[in-house]
Formats: sequence, C-alpha cells, structure tokens
Amino acid sequence: MTSLSGKRALVTGASRGIGAAIAQALAAEGADVAITYERSAERAAEVVRDIEALGRRGLAIAADSADPDAVRRSVRAAVDTLGGLDILVNNAGIARGGPFETMSIEDIDAILAVNIRSVIVASQAALAHLGPGGRIINIGSCLAERVTKPGVTVYSMSKSALISFTKGLSREVGPRGITVNIVHPGPTDTDMNPADGPQAESQRGLMSVGHYGSADDIAAMVTFLAGPKSGQINGAGFTVDGGLNA
Repeated sequence: MTSLSGKRALVTGASRGIGAAIAQALAAEGADVAITYERSAERAAEVVRDIEALGRRGLAIAADSADPDAVRRSVRAAVDTLGGLDILVNNAGIARGGPFETMSIEDIDAILAVNIRSVIVASQAALAHLGPGGRIINIGSCLAERVTKPGVTVYSMSKSALISFTKGLSREVGPRGITVNIVHPGPTDTDMNPADGPQAESQRGLMSVGHYGSADDIAAMVTFLAGPKSGQINGAGFTVDGGLNA
C-alpha cells in the first residue's frame, strides 16, 4: 500500500512546474488530487490525465487565486468531487520584480493577494474539512529568509509572511492532529525560473551544489510532509535550495 492511499489532496496553482510535480507525486503515493489553475486549461488537463494514469481520481478547477471567492469555491469543488479533503498544498504564487521605488500598486496588490491572502483563505476553507492526520503545506521561497539580490523586496516579504503564518496556524490546529509546514524552494528549473534563463548563472554561483534543482526535488519533500511519517513535524520550514542559504 502506498503512503497516501485513500487520501484526498488539493494543490493550488498546479498546471505546471512545481505544482504539477507535487500533484503527480501525491497521486503516485496513492492520493486523489484536485488542482487549481488560472489560465492554462490545456496544461491542467494534462496533469489530470497524468493523475488518472496512476489510477487515481483527478480534477482541474479554474480559479484565480487573487479572488477569495474563487479560492473558497475551489476548496468546495475538491471536497464535493473527492468526497473530502486531507491535504492542502498552497502552491499558487506569482513573482513580480523590479526596483521597489517604481513598483506599481497593482503589482504590489497582486503579489499580496496571491502569495499571502490566497494561502490564508484556502487554509481557512480547508480546515472545515481536515481531520486528525490532516496536512497543510505551504510553498515559500529561499528568498523568505535571505534576500540574495535586489529587485525582489515585495516578493520576498510575501514569502516571509508565510513563515509566521505557518508557525501560528500550527499552534492553533496541532492539538487537532493537523500539521502545518512550509517548504522553501531555491532555484528550480521551471517556466518561471528556467535553468538557462538570464539570471541562472548568478543564481548557480550562490548554490553550493552548483546546479538548479528540479520540480521533483520539491515534490519529494512535500510528499514526505503529507505522509504518515511526518506526524511529529509541525510549524517547521524546509529549504530545498542546493545550499544557496547555507
């Protein structure tokens, strides 16, 4: 029997990259998995097909993470279709950079809405359905604890906020047998930050292993935290960054 057999998961922002890898890894361990996406319907459908090919139920839900009502609807849709919810992975996030002094209020609001508020709203909605053994796993960033370059001030702040959210919520729901943890990816080869992108060389220079990680590296950590062997881990952060923050 796989470690997540019979579990039901929702992974936000999972039509590609790290989110897609997490969804597929959870399914490979036996979970039925719903994902949300904003615009990439075709790619979300591919992820669902991958989940179903593993013999699990999959569901793609169109939801703009900047819209609180859409986030709540996505949780309800996952619960209704999968018959409940055991695991929430708050993966949806956006990155908008540039000099802080010239950053638009629209970009600032978008970062705060998606990277912070959607995590709060999704977690609040999910807690009505999570029981003992439930898991909330937030996806942060290595930039949450160490800002290695200019131009990412607001983004870094938004991910740093998730650390205190994770710790605070873990205190509230730990007595109910629900754990809340956060995973901080470092430079990971995805569409958002490709290993051959314009900033890749400078990022590799900060990493002790000297190379980008893969989305599967992050998915492996999330899958462990979602499983039964992680029950004593709560309110903790795990950095998967190739030694960038060492």
